Amino acid sequence: MFGSKKASSPIGDQVATIIGNETSFTGNIASQGTIRIDGRHSGEIMTTGDLVVGENGTVEALVKARNALIAGVVKGNMEVSDKLELLPTAKVYGDIKIGTLTIGEGAVFRGACNMVNEVPEDNN
Repeated sequence: MFGSKKASSPIGDQVATIIGNETSFTGNIASQGTIRIDGRHSGEIMTTGDLVVGENGTVEALVKARNALIAGVVKGNMEVSDKLELLPTAKVYGDIKIGTLTIGEGAVFRGACNMVNEVPEDNN
């Protein structure tokens, strides 16, 4: 799911939590596995695993995850320690703190971006 490179543990391989297309959930989610949202969620999402927001998914939450793949709508600040990928249908409104960012053509991102894996310049 993340680009064309094969990862040893691709995102979404073992989805631990699914909020389906016809489901709306308000509250906090804490997980160690992958969370997939195809419905609506508002609150907080905290996972040491990955987050997938499907094309029909809408999230209004503070998000903390290892990786995130967004095809739907996210309103709220995100902290993604490794990779955040915005597919062409994604709409993200909020500040992001990420390791790596990929934005597909047509995706919308409105907010501030802080890339935390910046390599310091050699001043010699």
